[in-house]
Amino acid sequence: MQLSISTEPLGGQSLQYQIFESIRQQILRGQLKSGTLLPSTRILSQQLGVSRNTVVRAYDRLIAEDYIFTIRTVGTFVNANLPENSMALRDADLPGQIEGEQQTTRHPILFEGQAQVVENPNRHKLVIDFWVGRPDPHSFPTKAWRRLMLHHLSLAGSNLTEYSDPAGILELRQAIADYLGPTRGINTTPEQIIIVNGSQEALNVVSRLLIKEGTRVVTECPCYQGAAYLFESYGAQLKPVPVDKSGIEIEKLPLTRTGLAYVTPSHQYPMGATLTLERRVRLLDWAWEVGAYIVEDDYDGDFRHHGSPLTAVAGLDQHGCVIYIGTFSKSIGAGLRLGYLVVPNELVKPARTIKTLMDNGHSWLDQAILADFISNGSYTKHLRNIRHTYLTRRDCLVSSLHEHFGEVQLSGLDGGMHIAWHLPANFPKAKEVQALVQNAGVGVYSLESAAACDLRRNECSDRILALGYSSVSEKQIREGVARLAAALDKAA
Repeated sequence: MQLSISTEPLGGQSLQYQIFESIRQQILRGQLKSGTLLPSTRILSQQLGVSRNTVVRAYDRLIAEDYIFTIRTVGTFVNANLPENSMALRDADLPGQIEGEQQTTRHPILFEGQAQVVENPNRHKLVIDFWVGRPDPHSFPTKAWRRLMLHHLSLAGSNLTEYSDPAGILELRQAIADYLGPTRGINTTPEQIIIVNGSQEALNVVSRLLIKEGTRVVTECPCYQGAAYLFESYGAQLKPVPVDKSGIEIEKLPLTRTGLAYVTPSHQYPMGATLTLERRVRLLDWAWEVGAYIVEDDYDGDFRHHGSPLTAVAGLDQHGCVIYIGTFSKSIGAGLRLGYLVVPNELVKPARTIKTLMDNGHSWLDQAILADFISNGSYTKHLRNIRHTYLTRRDCLVSSLHEHFGEVQLSGLDGGMHIAWHLPANFPKAKEVQALVQNAGVGVYSLESAAACDLRRNECSDRILALGYSSVSEKQIREGVARLAAALDKAA
């Protein structure tokens, strides 16, 4: 480690004292923390261009005053117990405002916004956690991933030391294009695909493309917090449209000029409805009439429990107005931070430019592994296995709720990784249930706690619990629902 020390050979103080005082000040200010390994006297003398004896004498003084200590054959470290008189520093010892000097007004912070819920802050307190949208940690294809990683590392060449295409490596974009055709009915090219850092970055690219102060944006209601809060931060005027058991209610869409509509047709978040084919067609007709783009967020569309998935809205699009968002966070793991955008041809160039300005692209190694994982059929096999697991767990959750609570009103059963439980009128509100059950070591979630928001402030939303089942075993599901029932009985 190199220390930030400057010396003045012709200054009024000796080099030894300058080195001593510089290190002492860095220790007192917390720049060099307790236990930090300092460079050897030989290395520091070479860095500063001074004699080694000068550095040795500076270190000796620091040791004598208990700022540092040396362990023979190991190294020199910052002391944990500093001298008593060093703990109360004079104002003059630290950089800051001079007394009587008026501080210059800083440039204002222009960003305004709020962050969506990303993780459960109380997860360490829970024995069983029905958190939403979390893949089973045991489902990650570790063996296949390790094999592909070693293969690509052996052939990496300059790929690990040079920038690649910010929109994503061609092999991965081609693999995704080939996958989307038969599974989503989307006829696309690699040029229209942009690899992103998960769905949230995809939404950022879209927002930067299409939203400015006052842009009208339609959202489902309730909807995903991360989308609504992001659009608001760009100055969008949000127009919430309610959803029912068939998805967004098309007849309630505004008939005035609209910038874009954000929808989750495969498994509406958070209510779980699947948008019917008839409504998908009507949604496209509406977008054409009002000049809007449709942002189709297919966050967990890989999990369809009954029958074949409907053709994506993007697959039905005849006018190039749908921007499709896909992610591997739910199907493989959020830790990879890999997702993708499929944009109409007219948006390819500006979307690629935005992506380049944002982060210059993603890890070549992760992209190369994923490209092979999809192309060699491993991804399809992986999905087939976890679909079966998740369906079994969904059935177990539904059965357990019926066992303990009788007839229950549930939505979102046809696919995805969570269900919505509409609480009976005689039950406490969702947030109260969440708090009660958390004390029993079980995590269940109100819509707000599950990264959803109701912009219309509908009272019905206060009586809905989101229950994720993908990351809990059947044994945990049964025990968790039993604890939920016991906690509610006790409260009653």
